[in-house]
Amino acid sequence: QVQLVESGGGLVQAGGSLRLSCVASGSIFKINAMGWYRQAPGKQREWVATITSGGSTNYADSVKGRFSISRDNTKNTVYLQTNNVKPEDTAVYYCNADTYHISTGWRERWGQGTQVTVSS
Repeated sequence: QVQLVESGGGLVQAGGSLRLSCVASGSIFKINAMGWYRQAPGKQREWVATITSGGSTNYADSVKGRFSISRDNTKNTVYLQTNNVKPEDTAVYYCNADTYHISTGWRERWGQGTQVTVSS
């Protein structure tokens, strides 16, 4: 069993910052890419950022220059530092990871989400 558990969400004023964390645990031998997605009310889930196992990063245009993704491979943890947040960043943020175990092969995993609300 593999679990991704997000934390760090909450209520923040526009212009403020939050640091989201996501820990992967369970039957994991290797993790490839890890990332963050978000889903605002009434909208489809959208990609936010990705980081490879080697540390290469990519960002959606809407967050580039404001958000920063990082990871600690020793802790199977990925972070999302959100700076200068805007009301349109309000969403449930989901962690995503490609995990490998000999019993399952490669599988895409999702967390349950953490709510981020930005007040204007």
